[in-house]
Amino acid sequence: MPAFDLPPDALEHFRPDLQEPADFDEFWHGTLKEAARPEVLVSARPVETGLRLTDTWDVTFRGFGGDPVRAWFSRPAGLREARPAVVEYAGYGRGRGLPHERLTWVNAGYAHLLMDNRGQGDQYGNGGATPDPHTTAPGGPGPAVRGLLSPRDYHYRRLITDAVRAVEAVRTLPGVDASRIAAVGNSQGGGLALAVAGLVPDLAAVLVTAPFLCGIRRALDLTDAAPYGEITAYLSVHRGAERAAYDTLSYMEGISFARRAHAPAHFGVGLRDTVCPPSGAYGAFNRYAELSGAGPRKEIHPYPFNGHEGGDAVHVRRQLDWLTEVLGLSPWPA
Repeated sequence: MPAFDLPPDALEHFRPDLQEPADFDEFWHGTLKEAARPEVLVSARPVETGLRLTDTWDVTFRGFGGDPVRAWFSRPAGLREARPAVVEYAGYGRGRGLPHERLTWVNAGYAHLLMDNRGQGDQYGNGGATPDPHTTAPGGPGPAVRGLLSPRDYHYRRLITDAVRAVEAVRTLPGVDASRIAAVGNSQGGGLALAVAGLVPDLAAVLVTAPFLCGIRRALDLTDAAPYGEITAYLSVHRGAERAAYDTLSYMEGISFARRAHAPAHFGVGLRDTVCPPSGAYGAFNRYAELSGAGPRKEIHPYPFNGHEGGDAVHVRRQLDWLTEVLGLSPWPA
C-alpha cells in the first residue's frame, strides 16, 4: 500500500484542531471516581507455565463498575528486589491469551502485567477471560461500535477505565516498584496507553506505537479498515447518527489525553499504516503534554515503508533501550 496520509514533512508539524468537549476532564474525573473501590486487587494466584525463568500469577482486579478484569502478572524468577513494572495493553479483538506468549518485558528484567480486554479476545490470538456485562446500549456487535451513541455507554469508556485501574492494581502486587510504572501498547493498546498517560499523573513512562483512537475524525475520512471501518459501516446504516457518534468519540480522543500527559513518551509509527493513519500518532506526539506544562522527554520513530506493523522487532529494541535509560533499570543481580 503506498503512502496515503500527509507527507513526512507535514506530519512532523501536524497539530490538528480538536472538537474537545468542555466537560472532558469532568467526564473522566467522574468516571474514575465511580470506578474507585477500597481495594483494586481481587486475587493473584500463582500458575504453572512450564517456564523456569519466569514466575507468573493469574490476576483479577476491579475495573469499570467494579467488574472483574483478568490479567497475567509475571516477574523474573528468583528476584527479590522490587522491579519497575510495565503494564501492557493488547490490540483490538485480542485477549490476554496464554501466560507464556509475551515475555519480552519480563526477560528484560521488568515486572509485567498484561491486561485482558473486556468483551474481546475472539478475533485473533488465544482468547480472553473477561466478559463485558454492559453491552445492551445501541450500537453494533464490534467493540468499536458498542454503545457508540452515548459516551457513558461506550465500550471504550469501560476499557480505558480498566486500563487506569490496571496501573493501580500492579502497584499492589509483590516485587513491584510502585514509583516506576510504564504503560505500553500497540494499536488499540497504544490508544489505551496514551489514555492512561493522560489520566495517571505520576506515570513514569509511556510507549505507544500505531495508536488507535488518535485523530479519530480524520481517520474516519481516510480509511475503511477495521476498527475505524466498523464505525463507518455502522453510520452507513444508521444515517443521521453521526452527531451523536462524533460526540461520543470526542471523549475518547487520544490527542486530548496526550495533551494532559506528564510522563516521558516514546512513539513509533509506520507511514503507510492504513489501519491507524500516521497523522493520528503525529497529532498526539506534537501536542503531547501541552496542557500539563511538564515538558517531558519525548521522541517518535517513523518507518516510511511500513504499515501497521511499524518497526516491529527493530522498534521493540529501541523501546527496550529507551525504557532502561528512562526508568534507570538496575543491572541484573549477580
